Amino acid sequence: MWGIIATWRMAVEGITEASYILENHGDAGDAIETAIKEVENFPYYKSVGFGGLPNEEMEVELDAAYMDGNTLDIGAVAAIKDFANPISIARRLSKEKVNSMLVGEGAEKFAHKEGFERKNMLSDRAKIHYKNRVKEDCLKSLEELEIKPYTGHDTVGMVCLDESGKMTAGTSTSGLFMKKKGRVGDSPISGSGFYVDSKVGGASATGLGEDLMKGCISYEIVRLMKEGMHPQKACDIAVTNLDKELKERRGKAGDLSLIAMNNKGEWGVATNIEGFSFAVATDKQEPIVYLTKMIDGHCVHEVASQEWLDNYMKTRTAPLVEK
Repeated sequence: MWGIIATWRMAVEGITEASYILENHGDAGDAIETAIKEVENFPYYKSVGFGGLPNEEMEVELDAAYMDGNTLDIGAVAAIKDFANPISIARRLSKEKVNSMLVGEGAEKFAHKEGFERKNMLSDRAKIHYKNRVKEDCLKSLEELEIKPYTGHDTVGMVCLDESGKMTAGTSTSGLFMKKKGRVGDSPISGSGFYVDSKVGGASATGLGEDLMKGCISYEIVRLMKEGMHPQKACDIAVTNLDKELKERRGKAGDLSLIAMNNKGEWGVATNIEGFSFAVATDKQEPIVYLTKMIDGHCVHEVASQEWLDNYMKTRTAPLVEK
């Protein structure tokens, strides 16, 4: 028995690669790293890795994390620049007894010392997105300049189970477009952007990190699964409760989308937005992309149509023109 679940359509090629590893008795750590690297390396996904959109100073700062559900080891990097695969650096850091979460220059020095690939992560497409955004913002009022998560996708987060029962979780993101230099969201923060325990299961988040962190929501989902809840019920309850709490206390809630899998290979997904997509592969099903939405307190999933999938890639790879 094995399985892997991931946020957003952009992950399906990665989990397809991971499924080859898992069906050949491979390790959940190798599988999830391979899957996330596939997303990081694809230049048309503007929220992860190469091609990720920059901060307000036109610098690409990347966050990533890795967790081993057997040992509870965690590795994470935040605001790291000019390295190709932050997920691999995070996994390497998970082997350290201390200093397992590094940020900025410290993360870069560690990555260089360990021989990870240096790379300018600012793509030509990202530069065009940045320049167009600057021009658009010049025409907006202060009220209209609120920074929001991307429409369509942002952080890639995954949970993986291998045949030995080992589970892992991983995340990777370039964070909010036009964020302040040094801003870090939920993605590399244990319990918020991710959490996994091989005795129970794991969860990972995507959306507005500042709000996701207010509920430590990935840990909350694992806690609910530990009490015996199916991953779907745990996701529904956790997302509904945090969404409600934020609206009661603050008047609104940011985007909250969660994926989860337990150690039986059962999975669940919940969101408070329209248009959330995710991808799943198990020993019982080929990689499939689903669309989900919240209805009366629980989420309903449907398989994405070929038309939707074709339009997704057409939109992401369309030529860009500087305005």
